[in-house]
Amino acid sequence: MTKKDVLFAMVDQECQRQKKGITLIASENYASSNILHMLGSCLMNKYVEGAVGARYYSGCEFVDKIEQETINRFKTLFQAEHVNVQPHAGTQANIAVYLSCLQPGDTILSMSLSHGGHLSHGHPVTLVGSVYKVISYGVSKKDELLDYDEIETLAIQHKPKLIVAGASAYTREIDFKRFAQIAHKVGALLLADIAHTAGLIAAKLHQSPVPYADFVTMTTHKTLRGPRGAIILCKQKWATKIDKAVMPGSQGGTFMHVVAAKGIAAAEAMDSNFAAYQKQVIINAQAMAKELQSLGYRIISGGTDNHMFMCDITHLGINGKQAEHALESIGIFVNRNTIPFDRKSPMLGSGIRIGTAAITTRGATVQDVIKIAHLIHYVLQAYTSGQKYADFSLQVSEISAKLS
Repeated sequence: MTKKDVLFAMVDQECQRQKKGITLIASENYASSNILHMLGSCLMNKYVEGAVGARYYSGCEFVDKIEQETINRFKTLFQAEHVNVQPHAGTQANIAVYLSCLQPGDTILSMSLSHGGHLSHGHPVTLVGSVYKVISYGVSKKDELLDYDEIETLAIQHKPKLIVAGASAYTREIDFKRFAQIAHKVGALLLADIAHTAGLIAAKLHQSPVPYADFVTMTTHKTLRGPRGAIILCKQKWATKIDKAVMPGSQGGTFMHVVAAKGIAAAEAMDSNFAAYQKQVIINAQAMAKELQSLGYRIISGGTDNHMFMCDITHLGINGKQAEHALESIGIFVNRNTIPFDRKSPMLGSGIRIGTAAITTRGATVQDVIKIAHLIHYVLQAYTSGQKYADFSLQVSEISAKLS
């Protein structure tokens, strides 16, 4: 008998961490057993390059059908003219859009990373930031909300070729129609990055950018609750350029096991239970944010319209990294984050980002998230005062045990 590889034991340990802990990381969720089944299927064995019906390898009769079915499902789900389901990740999806419509040196107007944007929107340390001229917009200092008039002023001043609407740490609904009006006024194209809110939009709880944007990118593993991967939606006029920008422009072979799992996620998102789940995600986020406010924490922009909120912890005298580590030690998982106009570096941050998509998948209710809010408060209070807080892990286990 062959000795079982140590990696299996490590995976088992990770499974236990996910089951016994409380995941509040806004970028994470729990995929269904059907999605996990597809990810571990025989599709792993098939190498595929090119578009449906125009592959560079033989033996694609069935994978062509699988990819086309997945495309059709996302067209229906988002009422999109064209869909590419091949991008491996959100960053690759965004890069493919840039390749399809921009030349090196062209100007992009996008949200600042420190105010809630994403690295792939053009931070200087990235490939995007080194190839294109990136102008950043942020939130207002007054209310920490997007100032669309200011964004329009920047657009008129800098005349970008592309405007990016979307964020990774902005907790309010984005007005894509207003962004489209700004883009049209200056002759710019519009990319809506809905990586975080795709599930909310699919459930028709947030405004869809599809009628307004030239391109829409999304990841499939956050609120959409699918596999790790990404998708591009676009107007038909951009279909050929987008497909070429994905392959061979920015990546090679398609991960067919992931494409099939994306198709399962699309079908699950069309189920009536999915909308109820997304509603509860928002209810839980708002209840948790409100409870932490009552405990003395400042919530960025005063609240949330989606699955996450940003909690300012500067009044505790600690940074986000310290808070993240303290909470992790008892089984609560969040991520440190800069807050608008932060003086600390992204490695430290003055806040923590909290999301409710994953725990809502496990069946968490308002009563559960209120208990978790108090646990977070007790742990951070104990940490800042030098008291012991390891015993709180028992309460984490009790809450987690009640969830599915």
